[in-house]
Amino acid sequence: MIRQILFTPSLRGLLLAVALAAGFGPLGGCASTAVGVGATVGVAALEERPMKVVAQDTAISAKIRLALVEAGEKYVTSIGVEVYEGRVLLTGAVESEEMRAEAVRIAWKVINVEDVLNELEIGDSSIRDLARDSWITAQLVSKMTFDKEVLAINYSVETVNKVVYLLGLAQDQAELDRVINHARAIDYVRRIINHVRVKKAAS
Repeated sequence: MIRQILFTPSLRGLLLAVALAAGFGPLGGCASTAVGVGATVGVAALEERPMKVVAQDTAISAKIRLALVEAGEKYVTSIGVEVYEGRVLLTGAVESEEMRAEAVRIAWKVINVEDVLNELEIGDSSIRDLARDSWITAQLVSKMTFDKEVLAINYSVETVNKVVYLLGLAQDQAELDRVINHARAIDYVRRIINHVRVKKAAS
């Protein structure tokens, strides 16, 4: 006999929380080259960030996502979260300035957060073309990965409404310029917002 499983609101919330804690973004267009919860230690070791910082960033992201779950479904489905070296990038579209301010407040409440990069827009998130945003992100990640002069593991990429957001650590300005040029060359990209920290000046 096949038993039917009833997904009550509380059960749905629990499953959603588990998924978010595991690093699955709500917006569908997020593709990070940084390490998530399920990544191997070997991959994490390739990053510039020490293992302790990688673990701390992962914990920050999970705590913010869980707090957004508690704040309500609209926060979960509208807001993307990326974290690098304690710097939190919030992207997406929310219904009001109050929601925008509350999302920022939630992020700041989490321990070890160094900065909150508020890129949330006021508007209707339902009009977003998730497939196109995901395609743009995938294209950029691929270009970065196959560029021998770019250490792609140090970057996180998020695309929202054809705007590309960059977060992470560049070896020098020349490397960052290559990443930005790769993004500019991708079809449909409207704008590039850069939050990447440059490690050192180009010689």
